[in-house]
Amino acid sequence: MGSRILLIACAIAASAFVTPLRAADLLPATAPQPQAQQPNGWTFSFAPYFWVAGLDGKSQVFGLPTVDLHENFGDILKDLDFAFMAAGDARYDRFSIFTDINYARVTTGAATTRGVVADEVDVKSVTFTSLLGVGYTVYQDAKARLDVTAGARYWHVETRIALNGGLIGNLSRTDTANWVDGVVGVRGDYLLTDKAFLTGLAMIGGGGADLDWDVLAGVGYKFNNTVSAVAGYRALGVNYSNDGFTYDMIQHGPIIGAVIHF
Repeated sequence: MGSRILLIACAIAASAFVTPLRAADLLPATAPQPQAQQPNGWTFSFAPYFWVAGLDGKSQVFGLPTVDLHENFGDILKDLDFAFMAAGDARYDRFSIFTDINYARVTTGAATTRGVVADEVDVKSVTFTSLLGVGYTVYQDAKARLDVTAGARYWHVETRIALNGGLIGNLSRTDTANWVDGVVGVRGDYLLTDKAFLTGLAMIGGGGADLDWDVLAGVGYKFNNTVSAVAGYRALGVNYSNDGFTYDMIQHGPIIGAVIHF
């Protein structure tokens, strides 16, 4: 899986929308938006968004067998219990500071990896991530901007696995884990028209987890100098294992949001 993820991360085009006076507005954790500067030289943006994130991968809690989770597109809305996402960006000249906060709770049926001993397997997964990063613009012209980025992503994961029926009978376990990963990458956007733009993000790293990666591609529309909308697709993957707890998972799905500049 590692080589496939590395290929995905490297293949994402981080392109950007920029005009001489003001840039397109982007989704959280994507490219920064150059705008008319405030008297002190700083520009800011806030981006609430909604990410319909399903789950694909493997999870295990201590004392129970590994289970496989596979959410197809039709399952995502049905199984999503609750989600909250928001991000912000502050920029001064070529330097930027950005953050991305994501909470999702998903409840779904699953299968054991060896077809095991239970008539029904239910999984409840709660995932919270908080990214704090810095960026530096390495390329900028009238239509494009490209930033290199580095940051740290905090993870909180809680997984409940319940096995029902079969030889095991009724048995459930809940486990949690918290860790921090360092990540590096690129983000950018590209102007298609005076209103429409493309945006993208690719980050990869690790630390507490063996592998942590995040890719996003989207298209946006600028309504005015204050508000824009962006829609696209995002995938966030992590491979974590420690002391009988395994969370080797990809969260993925459509994403839509608004960006407000002030």
